[in-house]
Amino acid sequence: MPKLYQPEAFAVPDGIYLDGNSLGLMPHAAKQAVERRLNEWATQAVVGWDEWFGLSESLSPQLARLAGARPEEVIATGSITANLHALLATFYRPQGQRRHLLATALDFPTDLYALRSWADREGAELRLIPSRDGHTLHPDDIAAAITDEIAIVLLPTVLYRSGQLLDVARWTAAAHQQGCLIGWDAAHSMGAVPHQFHDDGADFAVWCSYKYLNAGPGAPGGLYVHERHAGVLPGLRGWWGNDKTSQFQMDNEYRRAGDAGAYQLGTPPVLSLAALEGALEVYRGVDPEELRARSLELTDLLLALAEEQLPEMQVITPRPAAERGGHVSLQWQHNRQVSLALRARRIIPDYREPGILRLAPIPFYNNEDDVRGVVQAMREIIDSREYEAAGEGSAVS
Repeated sequence: MPKLYQPEAFAVPDGIYLDGNSLGLMPHAAKQAVERRLNEWATQAVVGWDEWFGLSESLSPQLARLAGARPEEVIATGSITANLHALLATFYRPQGQRRHLLATALDFPTDLYALRSWADREGAELRLIPSRDGHTLHPDDIAAAITDEIAIVLLPTVLYRSGQLLDVARWTAAAHQQGCLIGWDAAHSMGAVPHQFHDDGADFAVWCSYKYLNAGPGAPGGLYVHERHAGVLPGLRGWWGNDKTSQFQMDNEYRRAGDAGAYQLGTPPVLSLAALEGALEVYRGVDPEELRARSLELTDLLLALAEEQLPEMQVITPRPAAERGGHVSLQWQHNRQVSLALRARRIIPDYREPGILRLAPIPFYNNEDDVRGVVQAMREIIDSREYEAAGEGSAVS
């Protein structure tokens, strides 16, 4: 089994990088895979499609292992927003009083934009589960919102600001008990938190691959659809979702692929898929549970040091391991300036309004020294009031 801590496998910049929950560092294998595909293009031109034709499908087994799914339930394609629209076009079928959509007030905005566009189209409501503290969701509020008036529930596996981890099995069962379909946005957990989407019975899920999966900026995302929906015709159809054995017959009849590949639309971006292809090599042979355990060790240390040494900052990430994802969030009114001051020291955090620093120690290329280093730097920046001179540059990543 390959070792878990392998910074030599990545292009690690000087300093400390703790922003892998926003953009993962480049694995050397990703660069090599892109260069290989570029060389194929240069030397083979259109004949390269003999190799590229099934590239998305070839990645399904590795993605399925991280998603806790069967290979035929998973495909690398699209972006979160595009995939979410494709799945809503397929599964959102309002009938009678069961017509509304349910999300949370703390969702990443693109999910709400997509859901609201479908609610508006059908004259339905997008209902939002409220937050009592502005950072996390209370189980009672989630349970109360899932009713027989809801057609589809969409929840994040991990809340992007606070890092709260939701129980997929619990809320999937609760949705199904009320007769609702349920989907999950796994952008902030895929590759960091082991999932069991198939066994948990989730109807569908979407994710990106440029965060913990390290596939590069704008890399194709992925989606999962439970096998019980395998016969459903996609609501949005394109030629790449055809059955592969008949796709190039080029007739006018759509023949649905028998797996999640049916949700592909146009020609896939081969060079971007190549980066994902290479990035997934880092995960080959790695036990997702071991990866998760190491992530928890690092965030445990970060939480302890933050509470001890940074009393000015409010820890908004839940403390219990079962309730947090792969990052820790700290809130303070001056954190935008702190973020800029950290960058000046070659320490890269992630900043989100209002006043939230997100720190993600990645087991592949971060260790305890990095965690201690960032907390010590923050203490020095605050004590010296260095943050006051940090300037007005962008702190958002």
